[in-house]
Amino acid sequence: MPKTFFIAPTALNSGLTSICLGLVRAMDNVGIRVSFFKPVAQSHSSSKIDAESIDKSVQFVRAKTNLLPPQPISLKYAQTLVSQNKTGRLMEEIIALYHQTTVDADVVIVEGLVPDRNEPYTAKLNAEIARNIDAEVLLVASPGNMTPSELDEHLELSSRLYAAPDDPDVIGCILNKVNAPHSLDKSACYSYDKAHSYTDSNSVVYANKYDTECHIFNDSSFKLIGSIPWRYDLLAPRTSDIATQLDAIYINKGDIENRRVSFISVCARTIPNMVDQLSPGTLIVTPGDREDIIVATSMAALNGVPLAGLVLTGNLQPDPRTLKLCTRALDAGLPVLSTRADTFEAANRLSDMNGEVPVDDLDRIERVMESVANALDIDWLRTRLNLVREPRLSPPAFRHQLSERARAAHKRIVLPEGNEPRTIQAAVICHQRALAECILIGKPSEIHSVAESQGVILPPDITIIDPDDVRDQYIQPMVQLRKHKGLAPDMAQAQLEDNVVLATMMVALDEVDGLVSGAVHTTANTIRPALQLIKTHPQARVVSSVFFMCLPEQVLVYGDCAVNPDPDAQQLADIAIQSADSAKTFGVTPRVAMISYSTGSSGTGHDVDKVREATRLAQEQRPDLIIDGPLQYDAAAIESVARSKAPNSPVAGKATVFVFPDLNTGNTTYKAVQRSANVISIGPMLQGLNKPVNDLSRGALVEDIVFTIALTAVQATQTKS
Repeated sequence: MPKTFFIAPTALNSGLTSICLGLVRAMDNVGIRVSFFKPVAQSHSSSKIDAESIDKSVQFVRAKTNLLPPQPISLKYAQTLVSQNKTGRLMEEIIALYHQTTVDADVVIVEGLVPDRNEPYTAKLNAEIARNIDAEVLLVASPGNMTPSELDEHLELSSRLYAAPDDPDVIGCILNKVNAPHSLDKSACYSYDKAHSYTDSNSVVYANKYDTECHIFNDSSFKLIGSIPWRYDLLAPRTSDIATQLDAIYINKGDIENRRVSFISVCARTIPNMVDQLSPGTLIVTPGDREDIIVATSMAALNGVPLAGLVLTGNLQPDPRTLKLCTRALDAGLPVLSTRADTFEAANRLSDMNGEVPVDDLDRIERVMESVANALDIDWLRTRLNLVREPRLSPPAFRHQLSERARAAHKRIVLPEGNEPRTIQAAVICHQRALAECILIGKPSEIHSVAESQGVILPPDITIIDPDDVRDQYIQPMVQLRKHKGLAPDMAQAQLEDNVVLATMMVALDEVDGLVSGAVHTTANTIRPALQLIKTHPQARVVSSVFFMCLPEQVLVYGDCAVNPDPDAQQLADIAIQSADSAKTFGVTPRVAMISYSTGSSGTGHDVDKVREATRLAQEQRPDLIIDGPLQYDAAAIESVARSKAPNSPVAGKATVFVFPDLNTGNTTYKAVQRSANVISIGPMLQGLNKPVNDLSRGALVEDIVFTIALTAVQATQTKS
């Protein structure tokens, strides 16, 4: 049976669901097989299970993991059984649901009930459930502005609820919303000023002393497992949520689904007195007849400031001529809403917004899960489990492992597209997470201007190199590297005008450890200089690529999907070996399937014969690897198909590395899987070069760039010149 942790809140608004989801993510990050169970939904459905809706916690778990927890029993049904003195029957039904979540799990996270003054029995019901499923209890508390002695008393009182001789052990506590401004309620995130103005110095002082001055944490049997700071940015709603709250109509939707409200400014001032409010993430609320503010807001949007949007109150519509003047700002994505409410009423309605994460806001819940997971003492929890099984490499575990290895590598990665907004944001994130030391190539004034317009604060110690200041020093080294091609100094100087070429020279001369480009350049622009200046590794016959495909249950490796149009058998064998080594480098146990339209000896023809020969060559060259082919994709991936098509194959049904016969097949397959199954793909990662150079999709998201930089940093620890 798995270990079971019952997560019990000590009061209302403790952030119970966020903590439970963060625990699931933290354990998944380190490869622990985790499951989730919510016994009773805190909703007043008249039926045993509310068929009209799925519990919010369950929805989040199903959306953000590969888990399928059962729908919990409704609170109304549980109330009925308790009132009829049928608690035993209720426990039987809960245990039956619980056992559905224990299959193939190392640990089960169980979300308890939130205490409510109108439902005084909930704490007792929590203890009853925890005892019946043999769980250990973790308390979740939001200390607010409690002193250490007050928190001690609060936790001891909550622990006593489980103090009966046969009740479960309370083994520790997670503090949530630490340093939260105590004077604010749930609407704090929709205040009319910047977040830092609400910092409470007393709560900060108390929070810094909880771990040392709370006597309860000095007890070896009661552990402080995590202290989760209150973060303003995790409360930011989408502009579309604002539209719903105000029952607004759209004057211009713009980029409404992706804009978030960091703070709200109610503007009725003159332009000079309101321009300081026009900063990233601001929602401007103003009467609809204040066309001067409308124009000023549009100008800020045109200057690249990613405002959350503009709300026009009083059901007042701007003059069409004014809107025409603002057309370019609207086309650039500025959301503009109109509401019947006057400014005072709109402000009040916004202050009454529920701070909970909407069920469809998966980006926000993802950030919440990561924030909680990163603040937990997962090593202590892991020792509590006494696991003996080999951890699986889930996508979160892959990303976590990748980040840890990148941090340990301490590599310098050059980014030649230094003035590109996503690249700047990725560089700052890598700096904050210590994934790599990023070097931005570009005009410093331009980079700072782009960063400011995006609301990004560049760390003072991040490196920016002006290409005009250093270009000349690479002319002679480049001539030397390309002398066999007759490269003249003036030709080298002209080529070095391209920042990708300049950055490639930095890699070639060992001034940096790797390069990431492609946000605005083509794959050819990135690879060509690398082939000319860094060259192919002596042990590699060809430069190829792999994608890390983050499927719900595991990470698979696809190669080659980006570089070689039609490799011959020897090149395909080399791609298979490179891909297997790359998989192993990043924690994926390589079981290599050579993909074809035919499985085994069932088919003939040039294409399948090429795959068959490539399989033979790869097996000869690397007998230590598990390689088989030709295999059709379904035979390689699905165990039931493998049993009928390739019953004796050591790879069929459990392949982790898929090597495609040509670029047409590989690129089509990776994009079909990525788009149809909504799978995150990391790559392409180039392999076979002397030093790591990696390409980006021109549609890459900021997080895609971050993980590509991390990949490059880890690669740099493996490659040899």
